[in-house]
Amino acid sequence: MRTLMPTLMLVLAAFPSYAEGIEARLGAMAHDVGVFGNRKEEGLDANIEFLFPAPAWLGAVGGPRPHVGASVSFAGDTSQVYGGLSWAWRPVAGLFLEGSLGAAAHDGRLSNGGTDRKELGTRLLFRESVSVGVELDGAHSVMVTFDHISNANLGRHNEGMDNLGLRWGYRF
Repeated sequence: MRTLMPTLMLVLAAFPSYAEGIEARLGAMAHDVGVFGNRKEEGLDANIEFLFPAPAWLGAVGGPRPHVGASVSFAGDTSQVYGGLSWAWRPVAGLFLEGSLGAAAHDGRLSNGGTDRKELGTRLLFRESVSVGVELDGAHSVMVTFDHISNANLGRHNEGMDNLGLRWGYRF
């Protein structure tokens, strides 16, 4: 995982980015799917995210768009709020690829998770995500999104958590 995300970001950087206005995204995420670790929590999360236009001063790093969002567990497991930067590319008309890096704060357990809850180690975590999506028209899009949160082994416990889901986006 430590080399996967930076490598993906470099590969995707070869594609041209595109300018956007404010965008809202809503979706449902399968909670703790266990791609990079054991699955302990389950259920669905409601996800909401807002992306903003890229500030000019971020042009030197590919013009990423700032984002903020939240994933709320319907099962009462770990929920998170997050923020970061998103890089988007359009390799062909109508298709987009997106990667993001940022941070998340969560309400889950730090330790003593037992068999039913993750031990995330620290309250503030790193967050990465990738999306593959289709632009339906000038304002609407749908995408499959995978996100991962962990403390990168900076804390005593670091089980990490992976979510996978479907989201709808609307550009204002």
